[in-house]
Amino acid sequence: MPRKSSRKTASKIFVLDTNVLMHDPTSLFRFEEHDVYLPIMTLEELDNHKRGMSEIARNARQVSRALDELLAFSDDIDGGISLVEPSHGLASGKLLLQTEAIHAELPPALPTSKYDNQILAVVIHLQRRHPKRQVILVSKDINMRIKARALGLPAEDYFNDQVLEDSDLLYAGSRALPADFWEKHGQGMESWKEDSKTRYRISGPLCPDFLLNEFVYLEGQPEFTAIVKEAVGKKAVLETLTDYSHPKHAVWGINARNREQNFALNLLMNPDIDFVTLLGQAGTGKTLLTLAAALTQVLESKRYSEIIVTRVTVPVGEDIGFLPGSEEEKMAPWMGALEDNLEVLTHSEESGGNHPSGNNHFSGEWSKAATHDLLRSRIKIKSLNFMRGRTFLRKFLILDEAQNLTPKQMKTLITRAGPGAKIVCLGNIAQIDTPYLTEGSSGLTYVVDRFKGWPHSGHITLQRGERSRLADHAAEVL
Repeated sequence: MPRKSSRKTASKIFVLDTNVLMHDPTSLFRFEEHDVYLPIMTLEELDNHKRGMSEIARNARQVSRALDELLAFSDDIDGGISLVEPSHGLASGKLLLQTEAIHAELPPALPTSKYDNQILAVVIHLQRRHPKRQVILVSKDINMRIKARALGLPAEDYFNDQVLEDSDLLYAGSRALPADFWEKHGQGMESWKEDSKTRYRISGPLCPDFLLNEFVYLEGQPEFTAIVKEAVGKKAVLETLTDYSHPKHAVWGINARNREQNFALNLLMNPDIDFVTLLGQAGTGKTLLTLAAALTQVLESKRYSEIIVTRVTVPVGEDIGFLPGSEEEKMAPWMGALEDNLEVLTHSEESGGNHPSGNNHFSGEWSKAATHDLLRSRIKIKSLNFMRGRTFLRKFLILDEAQNLTPKQMKTLITRAGPGAKIVCLGNIAQIDTPYLTEGSSGLTYVVDRFKGWPHSGHITLQRGERSRLADHAAEVL
Protein backbone atom coordinates (compact mmCIF):
# COMPACT_ATOMS: atom_id res chain seq x y z
CA MET A 1 0.00 0.00 0.00
CA PRO A 2 1.69 3.22 -1.07
CA ARG A 3 2.10 5.97 1.50
CA LYS A 4 1.61 8.81 -0.97
CA SER A 5 -0.45 8.68 -4.10
CA SER A 6 -0.91 10.96 -7.07
CA ARG A 7 -4.46 12.29 -7.32
CA LYS A 8 -4.15 12.61 -11.09
CA THR A 9 -4.35 8.83 -11.57
CA ALA A 10 -7.58 6.88 -11.07
CA SER A 11 -8.09 5.94 -7.42
CA LYS A 12 -7.46 2.30 -6.54
CA ILE A 13 -9.72 -0.24 -4.90
CA PHE A 14 -8.16 -1.95 -1.87
CA VAL A 15 -9.81 -5.23 -0.86
CA LEU A 16 -9.14 -5.80 2.84
CA ASP A 17 -8.46 -9.21 4.35
CA THR A 18 -9.86 -9.79 7.86
CA ASN A 19 -6.43 -9.87 9.53
CA VAL A 20 -5.78 -6.25 8.46
CA LEU A 21 -8.88 -5.04 10.32
CA MET A 22 -8.07 -7.16 13.37
CA HIS A 23 -4.48 -5.87 13.39
CA ASP A 24 -5.47 -2.20 13.03
CA PRO A 25 -9.17 -1.37 13.60
CA THR A 26 -8.64 2.11 12.10
CA SER A 27 -7.29 0.71 8.80
CA LEU A 28 -10.58 1.62 7.05
CA PHE A 29 -9.48 5.28 7.22
CA ARG A 30 -5.82 4.80 6.21
CA PHE A 31 -6.09 4.59 2.41
CA GLU A 32 -6.25 8.33 1.59
CA GLU A 33 -8.26 8.97 -1.63
CA HIS A 34 -8.64 5.29 -2.55
CA ASP A 35 -11.73 3.14 -2.10
CA VAL A 36 -11.84 0.34 0.48
CA TYR A 37 -13.82 -2.81 -0.34
CA LEU A 38 -15.00 -5.30 2.29
CA PRO A 39 -16.04 -8.75 1.01
CA ILE A 40 -18.88 -10.48 2.86
CA MET A 41 -16.39 -13.17 3.95
CA THR A 42 -14.29 -10.56 5.76
CA LEU A 43 -17.38 -9.60 7.79
CA GLU A 44 -18.11 -13.30 8.41
CA GLU A 45 -14.59 -13.87 9.77
CA LEU A 46 -14.85 -10.74 11.93
CA ASP A 47 -18.01 -12.19 13.45
CA ASN A 48 -16.18 -15.44 14.26
CA HIS A 49 -13.43 -13.58 16.14
CA LYS A 50 -15.48 -11.07 18.14
CA ARG A 51 -15.95 -13.22 21.27
CA GLY A 52 -13.46 -13.23 24.12
CA MET A 53 -11.16 -10.81 25.94
CA SER A 54 -8.11 -11.06 23.68
CA GLU A 55 -6.70 -8.08 21.76
CA ILE A 56 -7.95 -9.63 18.48
CA ALA A 57 -11.50 -9.97 19.85
CA ARG A 58 -11.49 -6.36 21.08
CA ASN A 59 -10.27 -5.14 17.69
CA ALA A 60 -12.96 -7.19 15.89
CA ARG A 61 -15.66 -5.60 18.07
CA GLN A 62 -14.20 -2.12 17.47
CA VAL A 63 -14.35 -2.64 13.68
CA SER A 64 -17.96 -3.87 13.96
CA ARG A 65 -18.96 -0.76 15.93
CA ALA A 66 -17.20 1.51 13.40
CA LEU A 67 -19.05 -0.18 10.51
CA ASP A 68 -22.36 0.15 12.37
CA GLU A 69 -21.79 3.91 12.79
CA LEU A 70 -20.84 4.28 9.12
CA LEU A 71 -23.97 2.47 7.95
CA ALA A 72 -26.21 4.52 10.25
CA PHE A 73 -25.34 7.72 8.34
CA SER A 74 -25.60 6.27 4.84
CA ASP A 75 -28.65 5.66 2.67
CA ASP A 76 -26.87 4.38 -0.44
CA ILE A 77 -24.80 1.31 0.44
CA ASP A 78 -24.58 0.19 -3.20
CA GLY A 79 -22.95 3.46 -4.28
CA GLY A 80 -20.42 3.41 -1.42
CA ILE A 81 -20.18 5.20 1.90
CA SER A 82 -18.06 8.39 1.99
CA LEU A 83 -15.19 8.21 4.51
CA VAL A 84 -14.46 11.96 4.59
CA GLU A 85 -16.50 12.85 7.70
CA PRO A 86 -15.97 9.63 9.74
CA SER A 87 -12.20 9.87 9.21
CA HIS A 88 -12.12 13.65 9.97
CA GLY A 89 -10.56 14.31 6.57
CA LEU A 90 -7.90 11.57 6.76
CA ALA A 91 -9.55 9.60 3.94
CA SER A 92 -11.45 10.95 0.95
CA GLY A 93 -12.42 7.65 -0.70
CA LYS A 94 -15.46 5.41 -0.19
CA LEU A 95 -16.19 2.25 1.75
CA LEU A 96 -17.69 -0.37 -0.55
CA LEU A 97 -19.46 -3.43 0.86
CA GLN A 98 -20.22 -6.60 -1.07
CA THR A 99 -23.97 -6.40 -1.70
CA GLU A 100 -24.37 -9.19 -4.26
CA ALA A 101 -23.46 -12.81 -4.74
CA ILE A 102 -20.24 -13.18 -6.73
CA HIS A 103 -19.48 -16.20 -8.90
CA ALA A 104 -15.93 -15.75 -10.13
CA GLU A 105 -14.10 -18.74 -11.53
CA LEU A 106 -11.28 -20.05 -9.37
CA PRO A 107 -8.87 -22.85 -10.36
CA PRO A 108 -10.44 -26.25 -9.50
CA ALA A 109 -7.62 -26.99 -7.00
CA LEU A 110 -8.78 -24.12 -4.74
CA PRO A 111 -11.77 -25.20 -2.60
CA THR A 112 -14.47 -22.52 -2.56
CA SER A 113 -15.40 -23.44 1.03
CA LYS A 114 -12.33 -21.58 2.36
CA TYR A 115 -12.84 -17.92 3.28
CA ASP A 116 -9.47 -16.90 1.80
CA ASN A 117 -10.35 -18.35 -1.60
CA GLN A 118 -13.74 -16.61 -1.63
CA ILE A 119 -11.98 -13.28 -0.97
CA LEU A 120 -9.67 -14.04 -3.93
CA ALA A 121 -12.79 -14.66 -6.06
CA VAL A 122 -14.05 -11.19 -5.07
CA VAL A 123 -10.74 -9.62 -6.25
CA ILE A 124 -11.05 -11.39 -9.65
CA HIS A 125 -14.68 -10.18 -9.96
CA LEU A 126 -13.73 -6.56 -9.15
CA GLN A 127 -10.89 -6.64 -11.70
CA ARG A 128 -13.37 -7.64 -14.42
CA ARG A 129 -15.96 -5.07 -13.33
CA HIS A 130 -13.44 -2.17 -13.07
CA PRO A 131 -10.88 -2.80 -15.85
CA LYS A 132 -9.58 0.79 -15.72
CA ARG A 133 -8.93 0.81 -11.96
CA GLN A 134 -6.27 -1.05 -10.03
CA VAL A 135 -7.72 -3.63 -7.62
CA ILE A 136 -5.28 -4.66 -4.87
CA LEU A 137 -5.66 -7.23 -2.11
CA VAL A 138 -4.26 -6.08 1.26
CA SER A 139 -3.43 -8.89 3.70
CA LYS A 140 -1.10 -9.53 6.64
CA ASP A 141 -1.15 -13.25 5.75
CA ILE A 142 1.92 -14.14 3.65
CA ASN A 143 0.32 -17.32 2.23
CA MET A 144 -2.74 -15.37 1.14
CA ARG A 145 -0.51 -12.90 -0.73
CA ILE A 146 1.43 -15.76 -2.36
CA LYS A 147 -1.83 -17.39 -3.54
CA ALA A 148 -3.05 -14.07 -4.93
CA ARG A 149 0.17 -13.49 -6.87
CA ALA A 150 0.09 -17.06 -8.20
CA LEU A 151 -3.33 -16.20 -9.67
CA GLY A 152 -1.92 -13.00 -11.20
CA LEU A 153 -3.64 -10.71 -8.66
CA PRO A 154 -1.83 -7.72 -7.10
CA ALA A 155 -1.41 -8.22 -3.33
CA GLU A 156 0.37 -6.14 -0.70
CA ASP A 157 1.09 -6.14 3.01
CA TYR A 158 -0.51 -3.48 5.21
CA PHE A 159 2.24 -0.90 5.71
CA ASN A 160 0.45 2.00 7.38
CA ASP A 161 1.34 0.97 10.92
CA GLN A 162 5.01 0.52 10.06
CA VAL A 163 7.10 3.20 11.72
CA LEU A 164 10.17 2.37 9.65
CA GLU A 165 10.81 0.69 6.32
CA ASP A 166 14.12 -0.68 7.59
CA SER A 167 14.98 -1.47 11.23
CA ASP A 168 18.57 -0.31 10.55
CA LEU A 169 17.21 3.26 10.40
CA LEU A 170 15.90 3.04 13.99
CA TYR A 171 17.21 5.70 16.37
CA ALA A 172 20.18 4.19 18.28
CA GLY A 173 20.29 6.75 21.10
CA SER A 174 24.03 7.42 20.72
CA ARG A 175 26.22 9.09 18.12
CA ALA A 176 29.96 8.95 17.41
CA LEU A 177 31.49 12.39 17.04
CA PRO A 178 34.02 13.06 14.24
CA ALA A 179 37.71 13.44 15.15
CA ASP A 180 37.65 17.17 14.28
CA PHE A 181 34.57 17.83 16.47
CA TRP A 182 36.24 20.29 18.87
CA GLU A 183 37.93 22.20 16.02
CA LYS A 184 34.55 22.86 14.38
CA HIS A 185 32.43 23.26 17.53
CA GLY A 186 34.81 24.52 20.23
CA GLN A 187 35.12 28.17 19.20
CA GLY A 188 33.49 30.48 21.77
CA MET A 189 32.61 27.46 23.94
CA GLU A 190 31.29 28.10 27.47
CA SER A 191 31.64 25.57 30.30
CA TRP A 192 30.32 25.50 33.86
CA LYS A 193 29.54 23.06 36.71
CA GLU A 194 26.00 22.01 37.54
CA ASP A 195 25.13 19.26 40.07
CA SER A 196 28.73 17.93 40.01
CA LYS A 197 28.53 17.56 36.20
CA THR A 198 30.33 19.77 33.67
CA ARG A 199 28.23 21.39 30.96
CA TYR A 200 29.51 22.73 27.64
CA ARG A 201 27.62 25.19 25.42
CA ILE A 202 28.85 24.64 21.88
CA SER A 203 27.85 25.79 18.40
CA GLY A 204 28.54 24.26 15.01
CA PRO A 205 27.19 22.32 12.01
CA LEU A 206 26.36 19.10 13.95
CA CYS A 207 24.16 20.82 16.56
CA PRO A 208 20.91 20.89 14.49
CA ASP A 209 21.10 17.06 14.21
CA PHE A 210 21.32 16.48 17.98
CA LEU A 211 18.25 15.20 19.85
CA LEU A 212 17.54 15.80 23.54
CA ASN A 213 18.97 13.03 25.77
CA GLU A 214 21.02 11.62 22.88
CA PHE A 215 24.45 10.36 23.95
CA VAL A 216 27.55 11.54 22.09
CA TYR A 217 31.05 10.14 22.37
CA LEU A 218 34.50 10.88 21.02
CA GLU A 219 36.89 7.94 21.03
CA GLY A 220 40.41 8.48 22.26
CA GLN A 221 42.43 8.55 25.45
CA PRO A 222 40.65 9.59 27.57
CA GLU A 223 37.27 8.96 25.89
CA PHE A 224 34.80 11.87 25.94
CA THR A 225 31.14 10.92 26.60
CA ALA A 226 28.23 13.30 27.16
CA ILE A 227 24.46 13.65 26.88
CA VAL A 228 22.65 16.38 24.92
CA LYS A 229 20.73 18.59 27.37
CA GLU A 230 19.68 21.38 25.00
CA ALA A 231 19.63 21.64 21.21
CA VAL A 232 18.27 24.79 19.56
CA GLY A 233 19.36 25.67 16.04
CA LYS A 234 23.15 25.67 15.74
CA LYS A 235 23.70 25.73 19.52
CA ALA A 236 23.69 22.80 21.93
CA VAL A 237 24.48 22.07 25.59
CA LEU A 238 26.35 18.84 26.40
CA GLU A 239 26.60 17.42 29.93
CA THR A 240 29.24 14.95 31.12
CA LEU A 241 28.08 11.58 32.48
CA THR A 242 28.45 9.67 35.72
CA ASP A 243 31.04 6.94 35.14
CA TYR A 244 29.23 3.77 36.23
CA SER A 245 32.16 1.63 35.10
CA HIS A 246 34.11 2.86 38.17
CA PRO A 247 33.70 0.67 41.32
CA LYS A 248 32.76 3.68 43.49
CA HIS A 249 29.66 4.24 41.32
CA ALA A 250 28.52 0.59 41.40
CA VAL A 251 24.73 0.15 41.17
CA TRP A 252 23.68 -2.66 43.54
CA GLY A 253 27.14 -4.14 43.12
CA ILE A 254 26.97 -3.94 39.30
CA ASN A 255 29.31 -1.87 37.13
CA ALA A 256 28.94 -0.93 33.46
CA ARG A 257 31.17 -3.15 31.32
CA ASN A 258 31.04 -1.09 28.14
CA ARG A 259 30.13 2.36 26.81
CA GLU A 260 26.47 1.55 26.02
CA GLN A 261 25.88 -0.02 29.44
CA ASN A 262 27.21 3.20 31.02
CA PHE A 263 24.78 5.21 28.85
CA ALA A 264 21.92 2.91 29.93
CA LEU A 265 22.70 3.32 33.66
CA ASN A 266 22.83 7.11 33.24
CA LEU A 267 19.23 6.95 31.92
CA LEU A 268 18.02 4.38 34.48
CA MET A 269 19.43 6.31 37.47
CA ASN A 270 18.27 9.76 36.29
CA PRO A 271 15.09 10.87 38.17
CA ASP A 272 14.20 13.34 35.38
CA ILE A 273 13.86 10.52 32.84
CA ASP A 274 10.39 8.93 33.15
CA PHE A 275 10.54 6.61 30.15
CA VAL A 276 13.51 4.48 29.07
CA THR A 277 13.78 2.03 26.15
CA LEU A 278 16.66 -0.44 25.95
CA LEU A 279 17.18 -2.52 22.82
CA GLY A 280 19.77 -5.22 22.36
CA GLN A 281 20.29 -8.88 21.59
CA ALA A 282 20.43 -11.58 24.27
CA GLY A 283 23.17 -11.10 26.84
CA THR A 284 23.73 -7.35 26.46
CA GLY A 285 22.64 -6.77 30.08
CA LYS A 286 19.25 -5.08 29.58
CA THR A 287 17.42 -6.88 32.41
CA LEU A 288 20.35 -6.98 34.83
CA LEU A 289 21.11 -3.25 34.59
CA THR A 290 17.43 -2.32 34.87
CA LEU A 291 16.85 -4.54 37.89
CA ALA A 292 20.01 -3.27 39.64
CA ALA A 293 18.92 0.36 39.05
CA ALA A 294 15.37 -0.43 40.23
CA LEU A 295 16.50 -2.13 43.47
CA THR A 296 18.88 0.73 44.28
CA GLN A 297 16.14 3.35 43.83
CA VAL A 298 13.47 1.34 45.69
CA LEU A 299 15.46 -0.03 48.65
CA GLU A 300 18.18 2.60 49.11
CA SER A 301 17.14 6.02 47.84
CA LYS A 302 13.38 5.19 48.30
CA ARG A 303 12.59 7.13 45.13
CA TYR A 304 10.01 4.53 44.09
CA SER A 305 7.75 2.46 46.34
CA GLU A 306 8.04 -0.89 44.52
CA ILE A 307 9.10 -2.64 41.32
CA ILE A 308 6.48 -4.07 38.95
CA VAL A 309 7.70 -6.55 36.34
CA THR A 310 5.52 -7.67 33.44
CA ARG A 311 5.91 -9.21 29.99
CA VAL A 312 3.85 -10.54 27.10
CA THR A 313 3.14 -14.25 27.54
CA VAL A 314 3.88 -15.49 24.02
CA PRO A 315 5.32 -19.03 24.12
CA VAL A 316 8.34 -19.88 21.93
CA GLY A 317 7.41 -23.57 21.66
CA GLU A 318 4.18 -25.50 22.27
CA ASP A 319 1.94 -24.04 24.96
CA ILE A 320 2.01 -26.04 28.21
CA GLY A 321 -1.67 -25.40 28.96
CA PHE A 322 -3.29 -23.79 31.99
CA LEU A 323 -1.13 -22.92 34.99
CA PRO A 324 -2.35 -23.26 38.58
CA GLY A 325 -2.27 -20.63 41.30
CA SER A 326 -2.60 -16.87 41.72
CA GLU A 327 -1.72 -14.23 39.09
CA GLU A 328 1.85 -14.06 40.44
CA GLU A 329 2.22 -17.87 40.42
CA LYS A 330 0.86 -18.13 36.88
CA MET A 331 3.40 -15.52 35.72
CA ALA A 332 6.32 -17.24 37.50
CA PRO A 333 7.26 -19.60 34.60
CA TRP A 334 7.52 -16.56 32.30
CA MET A 335 9.83 -14.80 34.73
CA GLY A 336 12.90 -17.05 34.46
CA ALA A 337 14.98 -14.05 33.33
CA LEU A 338 14.00 -12.16 36.48
CA GLU A 339 15.02 -15.08 38.73
CA ASP A 340 18.35 -15.50 36.90
CA ASN A 341 19.19 -11.83 37.31
CA LEU A 342 18.12 -11.75 40.96
CA GLU A 343 20.55 -14.60 41.59
CA VAL A 344 23.38 -12.53 40.04
CA LEU A 345 22.41 -9.46 42.08
CA THR A 346 22.16 -11.27 45.43
CA HIS A 347 25.52 -12.93 44.76
CA SER A 348 27.18 -9.64 43.76
CA GLU A 349 25.78 -8.03 46.91
CA GLU A 350 27.36 -10.69 49.14
CA SER A 351 30.71 -10.68 47.37
CA GLY A 352 30.79 -6.87 47.15
CA GLY A 353 31.61 -6.61 50.85
CA ASN A 354 30.81 -2.93 51.33
CA HIS A 355 27.23 -2.82 50.05
CA PRO A 356 25.19 -0.16 51.92
CA SER A 357 22.23 -2.47 52.58
CA GLY A 358 24.17 -3.95 55.49
CA ASN A 359 23.69 -7.64 54.72
CA ASN A 360 27.41 -8.40 54.45
CA HIS A 361 27.72 -9.68 58.03
CA PHE A 362 25.30 -12.51 57.30
CA SER A 363 26.90 -15.71 56.11
CA GLY A 364 26.17 -18.68 53.89
CA GLU A 365 22.79 -19.91 52.70
CA TRP A 366 20.76 -18.07 55.36
CA SER A 367 22.13 -14.74 54.19
CA LYS A 368 21.36 -15.58 50.57
CA ALA A 369 17.79 -16.65 51.38
CA ALA A 370 17.13 -13.58 53.54
CA THR A 371 18.45 -11.22 50.86
CA HIS A 372 16.42 -12.97 48.17
CA ASP A 373 13.22 -12.75 50.26
CA LEU A 374 13.82 -9.05 50.94
CA LEU A 375 14.22 -8.33 47.23
CA ARG A 376 11.21 -10.42 46.22
CA SER A 377 9.00 -8.61 48.76
CA ARG A 378 9.56 -5.37 46.81
CA ILE A 379 9.09 -6.90 43.34
CA LYS A 380 5.55 -7.56 42.08
CA ILE A 381 4.99 -9.69 38.99
CA LYS A 382 1.86 -8.66 37.09
CA SER A 383 0.11 -9.89 33.95
CA LEU A 384 -0.44 -7.44 31.08
CA ASN A 385 -4.03 -8.71 30.77
CA PHE A 386 -5.09 -6.77 33.90
CA MET A 387 -3.34 -3.46 33.26
CA ARG A 388 -6.32 -1.60 31.78
CA GLY A 389 -7.72 1.01 34.18
CA ARG A 390 -4.79 0.89 36.64
CA THR A 391 -2.63 3.85 37.68
CA PHE A 392 0.94 3.35 38.89
CA LEU A 393 2.04 5.89 41.51
CA ARG A 394 5.77 6.03 42.36
CA LYS A 395 6.30 2.61 40.79
CA PHE A 396 9.31 1.41 38.78
CA LEU A 397 7.64 -0.55 35.97
CA ILE A 398 9.78 -2.96 33.92
CA LEU A 399 8.25 -4.28 30.68
CA ASP A 400 10.30 -7.22 29.41
CA GLU A 401 10.05 -8.65 25.85
CA ALA A 402 8.38 -5.40 24.76
CA GLN A 403 8.98 -6.19 21.06
CA ASN A 404 5.93 -8.52 21.19
CA LEU A 405 3.50 -5.66 21.93
CA THR A 406 1.49 -3.86 19.26
CA PRO A 407 1.59 -0.02 19.22
CA LYS A 408 -1.96 0.02 20.67
CA GLN A 409 -1.01 -2.27 23.58
CA MET A 410 2.06 -0.14 24.22
CA LYS A 411 -0.09 3.00 24.41
CA THR A 412 -2.48 1.26 26.83
CA LEU A 413 0.41 0.37 29.11
CA ILE A 414 2.37 3.66 29.07
CA THR A 415 -0.75 5.73 29.74
CA ARG A 416 -1.08 3.87 33.09
CA ALA A 417 1.83 5.88 34.50
CA GLY A 418 0.90 8.14 37.40
CA PRO A 419 2.96 10.83 39.19
CA GLY A 420 6.48 9.73 40.10
CA ALA A 421 6.41 6.52 38.01
CA LYS A 422 9.19 5.32 35.73
CA ILE A 423 8.62 2.89 32.85
CA VAL A 424 11.46 0.89 31.30
CA CYS A 425 10.82 -1.14 28.11
CA LEU A 426 13.30 -3.88 27.24
CA GLY A 427 13.42 -5.93 24.07
CA ASN A 428 15.12 -7.26 20.97
CA ILE A 429 13.23 -6.48 17.76
CA ALA A 430 14.98 -9.39 16.03
CA GLN A 431 13.03 -11.82 18.30
CA ILE A 432 9.35 -11.09 17.63
CA ASP A 433 7.02 -14.01 18.47
CA THR A 434 3.63 -12.30 17.94
CA PRO A 435 1.89 -13.19 14.63
CA TYR A 436 1.63 -10.36 12.06
CA LEU A 437 4.08 -8.11 13.97
CA THR A 438 7.30 -7.17 12.19
CA GLU A 439 10.38 -5.18 13.18
CA GLY A 440 8.84 -2.12 11.50
CA SER A 441 5.42 -2.38 13.16
CA SER A 442 6.39 -3.56 16.68
CA GLY A 443 5.18 -1.40 19.56
CA LEU A 444 8.78 -1.13 20.78
CA THR A 445 9.93 0.36 17.45
CA TYR A 446 6.89 2.66 17.59
CA VAL A 447 7.70 4.14 21.02
CA VAL A 448 11.44 4.48 20.31
CA ASP A 449 10.61 6.54 17.21
CA ARG A 450 7.81 8.61 18.81
CA PHE A 451 9.59 9.40 22.09
CA LYS A 452 12.99 10.40 20.66
CA GLY A 453 13.84 14.00 21.53
CA TRP A 454 11.34 14.25 24.43
CA PRO A 455 13.14 15.82 27.47
CA HIS A 456 11.91 13.09 29.89
CA SER A 457 12.68 9.98 27.85
CA GLY A 458 15.83 8.24 26.72
CA HIS A 459 16.83 5.33 24.51
CA ILE A 460 19.97 3.29 23.96
CA THR A 461 20.70 0.30 21.75
CA LEU A 462 23.12 -2.04 23.53
CA GLN A 463 25.63 -3.56 21.11
CA ARG A 464 28.04 -5.81 22.97
CA GLY A 465 27.02 -9.07 24.62
CA GLU A 466 28.47 -9.51 28.11
CA ARG A 467 26.99 -12.92 28.95
CA SER A 468 29.78 -15.37 28.06
CA ARG A 469 32.14 -16.20 25.18
CA LEU A 470 29.82 -19.11 24.29
CA ALA A 471 26.71 -16.87 24.08
CA ASP A 472 28.58 -14.20 22.07
CA HIS A 473 29.86 -16.76 19.57
CA ALA A 474 26.40 -18.37 19.27
CA ALA A 475 24.82 -14.97 18.56
CA GLU A 476 27.31 -14.45 15.73
CA VAL A 477 27.35 -17.85 14.01
CA LEU A 478 23.90 -19.37 14.61
